[in-house]
Amino acid sequence: MDNPSIKKIFESFTHLDNSLTLAKRALNNLENPPVEVLSRISAYEDILEKQRTLATTMCGHASLQNWDEVKRHIKLINGLSAMIRDDAKDTASLINGANHKKDKTADNLRIC
Repeated sequence: MDNPSIKKIFESFTHLDNSLTLAKRALNNLENPPVEVLSRISAYEDILEKQRTLATTMCGHASLQNWDEVKRHIKLINGLSAMIRDDAKDTASLINGANHKKDKTADNLRIC
């Protein structure tokens, strides 16, 4: 499909896919990568694949000018994106909180 909006959707999938790959690579380079975070990234990858499937189906509806289904698919795709975004923010907070606690522990050990 030649529609700029649809191209943008698929480009965003590629961007997210690249970000997930980089995050996974960075975590796997750690001595003890957090298994729960790797599990979440795997779930994001599954959701991304579902989004791609929905977007492909949406293209079919667009070519048939079935705009109600196009809108429905856009809502589903956006909902899945919001789910990833919100969970990723929570995950980042957990990681930052754990790192902050480690830093405080290290500071306390230095004081001793």
